[in-house]
Amino acid sequence: MEARRDVFQAIADPTRREIINLIAHESLNLNAIADNFDMSRQAISLHIKILVECGLININQQGRERFCEAKLDKLSEISVWVEQYRQFYERKLDSLETYLDKLQKQKKHGRKK
Repeated sequence: MEARRDVFQAIADPTRREIINLIAHESLNLNAIADNFDMSRQAISLHIKILVECGLININQQGRERFCEAKLDKLSEISVWVEQYRQFYERKLDSLETYLDKLQKQKKHGRKK
């Protein structure tokens, strides 16, 4: 049994990230997307299937064409996950800044003597 796909799997691959970039502002049909890559249409279709399973793309049928539309709200999961680490590193950098300020003050006071 295959595990449920998530948004992190979707962005792990550079081709899928580029597909998201391509359709972020306008829906494109599968052929228009595939024309941007040097790989088979079948390979692009697999990437699109994964993006659909991850909830980052909707496919809308319009006549005989299938258009891919980005659902970027799902990317907020990544933002939330990254944010916790950004806060961690900001605290570390604040501590380093405080330490460097302290060293600088000690250096200034040492020169005056």
